[in-house]
Amino acid sequence: MKYQDYYQALDVPRTATQDDIKKAYRKLARKYHPDVSKLPDAEAKFKEINEANEVLKDPEKRAAYDQMGSNWKAGQEFQPPPNWDEGFEFRGGAAGGGNPFGGTEGFDASDFFESLFGRRGRAGGSPRRSASMQGEDHHAKVLIDLEDAFHGAERSISLRVPKEGADGRVALEERRLDVHIPRGIRAGQHLRLAGQGAAGSGGAPAGDLYLEIEFKPHPRFRVDGNDVYVDLPLAPWEAALGATVEATTPEGEVQLTIPKGSAAGRKLRLKGRGLPAAKAGGIAGDLYAVLSIALPPADPEKAREAYAAMAGVFADFNPRAPRGG
Repeated sequence: MKYQDYYQALDVPRTATQDDIKKAYRKLARKYHPDVSKLPDAEAKFKEINEANEVLKDPEKRAAYDQMGSNWKAGQEFQPPPNWDEGFEFRGGAAGGGNPFGGTEGFDASDFFESLFGRRGRAGGSPRRSASMQGEDHHAKVLIDLEDAFHGAERSISLRVPKEGADGRVALEERRLDVHIPRGIRAGQHLRLAGQGAAGSGGAPAGDLYLEIEFKPHPRFRVDGNDVYVDLPLAPWEAALGATVEATTPEGEVQLTIPKGSAAGRKLRLKGRGLPAAKAGGIAGDLYAVLSIALPPADPEKAREAYAAMAGVFADFNPRAPRGG
C-alpha cells in the first residue's frame, strides 16, 4: 500500500487553514472534473483531490492524518502504526459498529484511506440541529494494562479532541477523565461514560462518550480473545525427563507439572487462568504456557565435556530428520 500526501494533492502547505483547503479544492475540482476537463488524467486526478478533500476538510480526520507525521513521501510503502488512533476523541459512538471518523458512504476511497478510516462510516457529518437536541455521542480508543482487566482499576486517562481554532487551523485540545476499568473487560469492548460526549442544545442532555478498550503490548503475556499465552523456557532435562517448575501468570506464580518428553511449542493449558469472567456465572478464559527449550552455554570446560558426551550418546539422532508420518 502506498502513502498518499493529501496536502500535496491539494497543493497546500500542512499549515493551511480550513478556508485555504476549501478554496484549493474548489479550484482543482473545476480544473479536473471529468465532465469538463479534456486532460487525459482528469478522472484519476479528480478522485485523488476528492479523497484529499474528504480528509483535510474534516478537523477530526485531518488531525488523525497529521498524527502520522510529515516524514512520509507520496508513493512510499506504508502501513498504519499499531493503535495509531489511540487517545483521539471523535464524533460517533459505539452503538451499531461502524467507524468513528464520520461519513464515507458513497465515497470511492483508496486502500490507504480505508486503512486509516475504515471502509464505511456513518452517513455524512453532523446532523442538522433543532432548537433542542441531545448532544452527539463521542468515541475514543484507549489502551489499558492487561493487569487492569484481571483486577479492575481506577485510572485517569488523557484524550485529545481535534478542533478548528479561530485562526482556521486544526489543533488538539486535551482533557482528562477518571475512569473505572471493570474486572474482566475484553479488548474491543466499550465503556460508556454518560454525559461526556458533546453538549446538547436548548437544554437537552449531553451525549455519551464510548471508550473502546485495547490492551497495551505486554512484555510477557499475549492475549487472544479470552485466553492468555505465556512463553515458558525449560532446560533440556526438564523437557525430556519431566519436572515441576514455577510458571508466571497475571495473578502470580503457580507450580506447573511438565510431562516427560515435552517438545518445544507444546501448549500446557491452565483452565480458568485467562481473562476472568466479567460477571458471576460468566466464563473465564484459559492460560496457555507455550514451552521452549533453553540451552545452557557450552562453557566452562565441564559444560563442553557434557555436550561432547551427549553427542556420543545421541550419535544417531538427526534433529533435521522429518518428523511425524
